[in-house]
Order: sequence, then C-alpha cells, then structure tokens
Amino acid sequence: MIRLINIVAIALFIIMLIVLFKFDLVCEVTIAGESVGYIANKNEFENKVNEIINKEEEAKLYTTIENMPEYKFKLVNKSEQTNEEAILAKIEENSETTYKLYAVTLDGEEKAVLASLEEAEKIVDEMTEKYEDDLELDIGITNIITTDKKDESTVKVAKTTLNNNIEEKIKEIEEEIAEKQEIESHTVQGVYLEVTPVSGIITSRFGNRESIRTYGHTGLDIAAPAGTSIRAAADGTVTFAGYSGGYGYVVKMSHGNGIETYYAHCSELYVSAGEKIEAGDVIAAVGSTGNSTGNHLHFEVLVDGTEIDPQNYLYN
Repeated sequence: MIRLINIVAIALFIIMLIVLFKFDLVCEVTIAGESVGYIANKNEFENKVNEIINKEEEAKLYTTIENMPEYKFKLVNKSEQTNEEAILAKIEENSETTYKLYAVTLDGEEKAVLASLEEAEKIVDEMTEKYEDDLELDIGITNIITTDKKDESTVKVAKTTLNNNIEEKIKEIEEEIAEKQEIESHTVQGVYLEVTPVSGIITSRFGNRESIRTYGHTGLDIAAPAGTSIRAAADGTVTFAGYSGGYGYVVKMSHGNGIETYYAHCSELYVSAGEKIEAGDVIAAVGSTGNSTGNHLHFEVLVDGTEIDPQNYLYN
C-alpha cells in the first residue's frame, strides 16, 4: 500500500514538473467577450489601465473606456507570449476622452479654438480694446465640449498649433475684422456696393453747386474716356434703361430694401428694363449725353427715393 502511495506521489511530482516546464500560469484578458491576449501580472496591468483613464492632459475633463477588460487565470503553453503593451494600446485606442475647449467668436461665428481660457481671453481683450470704438462687433468666447473621437482634429489643433501661435490667430481675426470694416463702409442699409462702376477722376462731388446747376449735386461725377465700360455696383434689377432729360442715356437699377443706383450721361446702353444684373456686369458705356459738359459717369445712390453721398460707400 505504502509502495503504491509512493508511486502515485512520484507520478504526480513528475506531472507537476512537466506542467511547470511546459506551461505558464497567466491571465487571459478579454474585451467585450473577445480574447485579446495574455498578461503576466493582473495588478500591474490594472494599474496601467487606470493610468490611461487618469492621464492628465490640457483641457481634459475625463476619459471613459466603454468595454473594460475582464480577466481569467489559465495555464497556457510556454510558447504563447504575453502581449501586455499591445493590449494596453488596444484599450487606449478604444478609450474616449472628453475635452472642454474655448472658441473665440466673431459675430457668433467660431474663429479660433483654444485649450486655454486664458489665451482665449487674451484674444478677446486685445480685439475688444482695438476695435470697440471703430466697428460694432460681437467678440466673445463660447465653451465647446467635445471628444477626441468626435472631433479629433479640433482637439489636436486647440492643444498644439494655436497655443503656440496666438499672435498668428490674432492676425487672422484682424484680417477678417478689416474685411468686415470694408464691407460695412460699402454697405447702404444692407446693400453691399461691391464694385466701383468706373475708374476715373472725380470731377464733382455730392452736394456741390456749380454753374451748370442751381441745386446741390445729387451724385458723383467720374470723368473717363468715351466708351469706357460702366459696371453695376451691386446685384439688382434694371428698372429703366433709356433717355431721360438731363440724365441723357441712363440706367436705373433697384437693389431691394429701397436702394437704387443711377448711371447717367451714357453713350451706349447694354441692358434693358427687367434684366437681372450681377455686381460687376457691364451695363453701359461712358458718354456725355443730356446735361453734360464732357465725358463722364454721373453715379447716384438713392435710399427710399432720397439721394445720398455715393462716396460714403465707394473709394474708402
């Protein structure tokens, strides 16, 4: 009996040696029920997963992992390799980090996204101080809550490029403000006078009183050679194209909102009443018809039937 027990003990010992020689006790990691590999030390691995979740980053609110890893101890052949780094990389790839960013807005439109509230405030303060007396602009800051999965590029730019190049972003916003100033200076109650109708020398300004008239000049006279192309100052509809007393040959256009423009003393007309015209289209040629002493364009801008100074909206 004793001999049998000894034989069994020896056999078990031999089996254990074989197991220890051929197999390792490891921890299998599964994610969402799928085996992703083996690790040697469960506690150390869990600490590294927590490091992913708790990693400090600028503008970070929190990190979530939708499917946390699960663990199960098992014996595997020593030929099977543990792959802890690859598993951690997979977990990090499937994690999602939420960030709080700050967008500098210009009239409600986002113009710069930054990770730092301090830097966003720097832009707003500088812009407000520089432009608050010159232009009515709403410059502010709005919060953006986003994730690296939803908007990776925005997060990346906010955390790197802009943080290191605030002056460049200020320059970009200044350029846009300058463009808005230009548009505002060429806008009559909502109509943008995009194109100067003709290039030439201004020979008579709005309101001038001269020998050829007993009243203040109702427009702007721009001298140019006969036949020079006259272009529409803005999109609109031709309401009249023909001969009209002192105007001579004239094109009248409506641009909506009670805004009209007149192009007078033309030598030729290229449009007809009812035509839709885009800014910059050639509508007539410079001449000296009607009450005129030489080749020029008489250009008028009217708001609800009242003439206003065209020079407030052109040549600025």
